[in-house]
Amino acid sequence: MQERARRTRAKLIRAAAEVFAESGFAGASVSRITDRAGVTLGSMYFHFKNKEALAREIVRSQPDIVSPPLAAKGLQRLIDITLTWSYQMLDEPLLLAGARLVTDQELFISAEENSHQQWAEVAALALTEAKDMGQLRDGVDIPAFARMVVSACTGAQMHAQMESGRRDLPQRVEEIWYCVLPAIAGPGTAELMVFGETRGRPAAGLKKRKP
Repeated sequence: MQERARRTRAKLIRAAAEVFAESGFAGASVSRITDRAGVTLGSMYFHFKNKEALAREIVRSQPDIVSPPLAAKGLQRLIDITLTWSYQMLDEPLLLAGARLVTDQELFISAEENSHQQWAEVAALALTEAKDMGQLRDGVDIPAFARMVVSACTGAQMHAQMESGRRDLPQRVEEIWYCVLPAIAGPGTAELMVFGETRGRPAAGLKKRKP
């Protein structure tokens, strides 16, 4: 793809994310998206068949957007992913669009490709690594726990949006981990996990797990 075409595609995705975040799937029109992007309808249909295709692209891209600033493995990696997501949810249009689209996904994406399934797979990979590192208690059901993490974070995001405009979402995500770590972490593991803004944003302070 030529550079100009890549820029146009990126502008369309960004504009669509902003419009979806503001108005949801049903309230977003193709003309409003192209106006926001500053491109023609012809350019839009060259890159995307319809509004549904744009929404699918945004939902599918969600895990790729979240990249923790610090390297980690296993359980710390999963904690960092959730914390990075929580901080980016404060101002990242693509993630905000994904949150707004979550209740409309049946209109444009299959159950096998929805964002919950994607995030559960990401969580399961980190948990499998944690198991291989000896960080998990015996008998932890990795697929079930991965789904629980996704469901808990989704619920935290919804309540944070209603109650604080998402300002306290990072705190809510940390609280989830404080509650569940004792149930899944092997001996001595929970105490080694690090929380704080630095795990989701660079140049911030560290803090260990609450007792």
